Amino acid sequence: MSFVREDFVGSLGTFCGRTNMWRNVFSPVIPMRFSSNPLLRLLELKVQQVRTTFVLKRRCPVGLVKKGRDPSNKKMRARHYVYDLVEDTNVRKKKDLEVILTDFVAGVGNRGDRITMKQNDAYHKLLLPGLAVYASAENIEKFSLLKDEVDYKPKFSSPFVEKTMKNLQHMNVIVLMNKDVPWTLEPWHVRISFRKAGVHIPEDAISLPEEPICGPNMEMENKFFEVTVTINNTEKVPVKCVIHHWSTHVSNKLPPADEGDQPRLALFPVTVSGTVSNANPGLSTAS
Repeated sequence: MSFVREDFVGSLGTFCGRTNMWRNVFSPVIPMRFSSNPLLRLLELKVQQVRTTFVLKRRCPVGLVKKGRDPSNKKMRARHYVYDLVEDTNVRKKKDLEVILTDFVAGVGNRGDRITMKQNDAYHKLLLPGLAVYASAENIEKFSLLKDEVDYKPKFSSPFVEKTMKNLQHMNVIVLMNKDVPWTLEPWHVRISFRKAGVHIPEDAISLPEEPICGPNMEMENKFFEVTVTINNTEKVPVKCVIHHWSTHVSNKLPPADEGDQPRLALFPVTVSGTVSNANPGLSTAS
């Protein structure tokens, strides 16, 4: 005959009940471990390592063991487990990353250019899209030979040319001309107008239309014509300029011209999609 305490039987029943509860919870998980679906295989889940490094220093250095004694017998005190933080590498400023461009990137450079950028920007904007590679010894030699080829020609003369051309194409440069004194439009008039608009262009980079523009002529007021701007002696971009007459007399002054991109009449015929249109064919530009 055996005697069992009632409290032990109660605790044993509770333990069996909890065991059955956890068995019911994990029973659907067991088939997933051997499932053919890789998303359901718990054994194939990969945990990525988090690179967190802290440099520590003992506040109380451990004493040296005397010669001839066993180091394992020397016990460390609680004070030997107190550390001071020397450096947190997570907040350390990362060095810039040097990469080589594999294609033209607006505002960055041409193919084969070696540039230095912040690691985060270079990784997400250049390396991941495939626009650059790491500046290793093999890649440096590979792209150095590319620039030595005879048929190599960069897409643009400068990394900022494409953005500059887009900005110039959307501009409406107001050219102020005298309303009281006869004049003939020259490149320096347009250069000063560009300077007032915040763009510095040398005079020899501005090409006027073939037909001369003379005034004053109120039929030209608020009409646009195109000048050609040459960038780095390579790229050419047309820019719209608007004639606006100006007078020193208060009674002869006209309302200021709007620099916005509003529809205007063309001073000369403009080619649009292969057709030539002229807003005012009877307009004479010479007086």
